[in-house]
Amino acid sequence: MPKMKTNRGAAKRFKITGSGRKVKRQKAFANHILTKKSSKRKRVLRSPDLVHGSDRRSVRRLIPYG
Repeated sequence: MPKMKTNRGAAKRFKITGSGRKVKRQKAFANHILTKKSSKRKRVLRSPDLVHGSDRRSVRRLIPYG
């Protein structure tokens, strides 16, 4: 059986947690047009989030060795 290829785009966007069960991601809307967003909203966007359970399997397929 040949090795599986990692989706490089996904590998840069997602990280597997220490337990190996969950997948971390960054939140969207924090890159530009920040002047109209409140400080609280920008602060909340900085913290990482977890990929939703229903999407976890799809993401794990993209990063098999993540």
